[in-house]
Amino acid sequence: MTDAADALIARDDAVIAGVEKLRFFPLAVQSGHGHTLVEPGGRQLLDLSASWTASGFGLGAEAIAEAVHRAMQQGAGASVLSATHPDAVALAEELIALVPSRLPAAERRVYLGHAGTDANEVALRGCRNATGRPGVVAFENGYHGGVGTAQRVSGVHVSGGVPADPHVVFLPYPDPFRPHTADPATVLPDVLARAERVLSQRATAAVIVEPIQSDGGVIVPPHGFLAGLRRLCDDHGTYLIVDEVKVGLGRTGRVHAFAAEDVVPDVVTLGKALGGALPLSAAVGPAAVLDEPVASALMTTTGNPVSCAAGRAVLTLLRDGRLIRNAAERGGQLRSLLESYASGDRQGASRIGDVRGRGLSLGLELVRDRASLEPDADLTARVAYRLWQLGAVAYPVRGNVIELTPPLTITASAIDLAADLIAQAVDDVVEGAVTDEMIAAFQGW
Repeated sequence: MTDAADALIARDDAVIAGVEKLRFFPLAVQSGHGHTLVEPGGRQLLDLSASWTASGFGLGAEAIAEAVHRAMQQGAGASVLSATHPDAVALAEELIALVPSRLPAAERRVYLGHAGTDANEVALRGCRNATGRPGVVAFENGYHGGVGTAQRVSGVHVSGGVPADPHVVFLPYPDPFRPHTADPATVLPDVLARAERVLSQRATAAVIVEPIQSDGGVIVPPHGFLAGLRRLCDDHGTYLIVDEVKVGLGRTGRVHAFAAEDVVPDVVTLGKALGGALPLSAAVGPAAVLDEPVASALMTTTGNPVSCAAGRAVLTLLRDGRLIRNAAERGGQLRSLLESYASGDRQGASRIGDVRGRGLSLGLELVRDRASLEPDADLTARVAYRLWQLGAVAYPVRGNVIELTPPLTITASAIDLAADLIAQAVDDVVEGAVTDEMIAAFQGW
């Protein structure tokens, strides 16, 4: 760390509220471009997180910056609260065209928000209102938001002590990798049978699910999971909400992550990368869910022209297709390199329990040993810290998984470097490179 970065962090400590900090190492960022972060003082780091995917279309993306600049100059107000403007309407039209549905366009609506939290909040509230039912089915270790109902149906928060929504039922997310699973073939049927028992009571308004459980450990469910939920929701008059906030918009090598099962949700929520690093989210779904009650989801700057212009620039980049292909190719490259490291005889190879994911949504599971596959959260925290020391940024999820979600613009040579740095970080930590004192101030989750 440079003296300039150290000074900025000290100022941050003095004034920024702790409730909004999730820190794993002393990172301060002055600027960025593409897949490179620049600290005060000039040190460059390889961005393997894209700010938890919010900068998914590249740091300082020229097309997004130009769209934002034009919108700021035009000054068309601050929201869609009491007036409309062209970019909000056009963005909503483009999202309706982008997100598949079993309804005609005339029967669909788009809620424009600030973050995945409020998009999921509005979607859940709308499903409850439309069905007259209070129940929600969600999944253990899921993440749907940081406050309100969205937080209270997030398994990762509830397991950490946040009170659950009084009407939520949590089911296990199907994860055949977990060492407690005696027979991986039974994981999916068991989860769907539990869902059937809950939904058959016909008190559930919505099932909310991530197509890949990101903060829960980058878990890719068995094929047939989303299709099974779709069938059960149809059978019991329940809405299916698919939360694509983190893994949608090309990240998995497809426009939508749920497309891996050719499933059409009722409601799709988007966020993070949608705004090109500006606050923007969306819920796309039936008018019956998103129209009523009128004026029940009001925030003064939602649907603002600047964020909407950024969102339209993002969708233009997405429709071009090149970044989606790059996500598939670079994700395959990184996964192959990490699997090669894990199968070798280097110092830390035996601590890699699994490499998994789709496209550029990958997870590196770290364990105490391959025999037990016991999660090693301490090792993982140290590896993330050491990786930052070596010049790359990636964060732990579920305690013992390093999540790798670089910008979709990342190059093949940068992926080669990423794999080298990750392998070096694991080796170094196994050899004792990161002390307790170094990581004491960084509690992360």
